[in-house]
This record gives sequence, C-alpha cells and structure tokens, in this order.
Amino acid sequence: MGAGESTPGSTTDHGGTGTAISLPESDELPSGSVVTASGRISRAEEYEEPSRADQPFTPLELSRLDEALTLASRETGLLFSVYLGDLGPEPQARVAQLHDELEGSDEAVLIAVSPEQRVVEVLSGADARIRLPDRGAKLAVMSMVASFKEGDLLGGLLSGLRMLADQAGGRRRTR
Repeated sequence: MGAGESTPGSTTDHGGTGTAISLPESDELPSGSVVTASGRISRAEEYEEPSRADQPFTPLELSRLDEALTLASRETGLLFSVYLGDLGPEPQARVAQLHDELEGSDEAVLIAVSPEQRVVEVLSGADARIRLPDRGAKLAVMSMVASFKEGDLLGGLLSGLRMLADQAGGRRRTR
C-alpha cells in the first residue's frame, strides 16, 4: 500500500489533528448492520427468548413465590430462601454450601429442591433452628413432597413456606 491509501475499517493518523476512520463498504458489513449518518456502525442481532419449557414457573407464579418468601421473612424475622435445581452428587453438602453463602445464614432457612434427583432439604441456621425444630421442618417437607408428587411444584413450595413460617412463629421482639 502506498502513502495515503487505507484499508476499509482502518485508521489513518493525521499528525496530531485527529484520526480519520475509513468506513467499510456496505457490502463488507455483516448482515443486519448499517452505517449511520454519524458514521457509527449499528448492528441488529436476533434475540431468542428462553423457551417456556425451560422455565419451571410463569412470571405470575414467580411473583407469588417472591411474595410468599417476603411475607414469611417479614412475619418471622427469619430469612427464607428457595433453591430449585440440581444439587450434584452430594446433595446435603451442596445444600450446606448454598446455605452458608446466604447473608445472615444464622437466621436463614433454605428450602432446596432438586426435582430430577427427587431431593427436598430444609436447612436452618443456628438461630433459626431454635425457633424451627427438625420436627416442624420434616412436616413441611412431607407436605411439599405430597404436592410435588401431584405435579404441583409451586403449590408445594408455597404450602411448605407457610408451614415453616407458622412453625417459627412471629418475629421476636427484643426489649
């Protein structure tokens, strides 16, 4: 290439007064691209929305679950969380790891459900366990499992949350 020549898309130095950009020809642009009036290249990309089959809940169901988590936490002063997904080869160890990652894990109650593995675990932090004995957690798990067997994942989670919140009782007041 000789002096003053440039390749499309390259930059040319003009001695400290700025840099000129040689824009690519329109036939060199990727499909869905255009050079705007300002010289900027604008490119459109297709967005694929995740398949409904890949999502366990509808937006409305997610809203209901979020509301139930918020109410249970507000009423009891405990921090309720739900994990839905694969728990790996050692489910109990994974549940303990997930629980430890929660902020305020001493007051946290984690409901972990792995439908493919047929595992339901409830793990309470040290402070939460005082108000939520193992017997109450086991009853909530049994209720959830009964709903899950009927194909009602959301209903099982909602009833389990309600049972756990009822078992824990109202927020403790300090003097």
